[in-house]
Amino acid sequence: MRRSSTDETPYRRSPSLDSKPFAFGFHTAPGPQAAKGRYTTSQGKKYVVFYLDLSFIFLLELRRCRMAEGCMRSLRYGMVFFNLLFWLGGCGILGVGVWLSVTQGNFATLSSSLPSLSAANLLIAVGTIIMVIGCLGCVGAVKESRPLLLSFFILLLLIFFLEILSIMLFFVYQDQIDHYAQRDLKRGLQLFGTEGNVGLTNAWMIVQTDFRCCGVTNHTDWFEVYNASRVPDSCCLEYSDNCGLVNPGTWWTAPCYERVKDWIQQNLVALWIFALCTALTQILGLVFSMTMFCQAVKVETFYA
Repeated sequence: MRRSSTDETPYRRSPSLDSKPFAFGFHTAPGPQAAKGRYTTSQGKKYVVFYLDLSFIFLLELRRCRMAEGCMRSLRYGMVFFNLLFWLGGCGILGVGVWLSVTQGNFATLSSSLPSLSAANLLIAVGTIIMVIGCLGCVGAVKESRPLLLSFFILLLLIFFLEILSIMLFFVYQDQIDHYAQRDLKRGLQLFGTEGNVGLTNAWMIVQTDFRCCGVTNHTDWFEVYNASRVPDSCCLEYSDNCGLVNPGTWWTAPCYERVKDWIQQNLVALWIFALCTALTQILGLVFSMTMFCQAVKVETFYA
């Protein structure tokens, strides 16, 4: 039988509106809901990437802050430790100076024009300065106090410049210093053995015995003191009472001033090493104190 034209086979049926969006092997344009979903997905990915980048930056900053905090903590502990050692050393030097001043009088006083420039007074002055600077540095580092750290920095810088200036002046005026020192020491010989000059007397006896010398420039310097051909008993090759009245062949004849200068020349390397270590310690103290001061200023400005 012949089919009517209205009876269409499934192969010739046109797609209805309710069918899937597919025709002749091509995808149809997405609807509004599909486009909106795809846009939301892309935006979500962007937000995730942004959050990951932000978290990475935050972790890097946190790590850097922790490293900086660790460095500052180590710096503070180092400042406290070294300044505590300096303070204890200053206490020891001050104690020795006070003990010498009480028991030995003006110990190691060689100059007549500067009688207060004795070993005891020098130790007291140096010990006091070291104690004050060490106390400022230690307390300032513990409390992170800006005034104390700045005071420590200024005092240490002033002492450092004074040391450099003293060394420069010494090398520039070395000849004048030698001449003045010898003249002043010869004047000091006139006070040897007199009342109230126990420190000067003991100092000359120790110098002449240890360095095996006699007088400032020669053993004849003592002839003007005694108005006779006589020297102190500490000038004798073999010490005994009144040995300075015996034959001059039994006396030391080397000048004490030159002997002391030779001793300084022989130990010049050790003295320079000590000076360089002292300068390096002072420079580190200056750098550390200023670093902590700047950090304290930043913290106070941040929380202000």
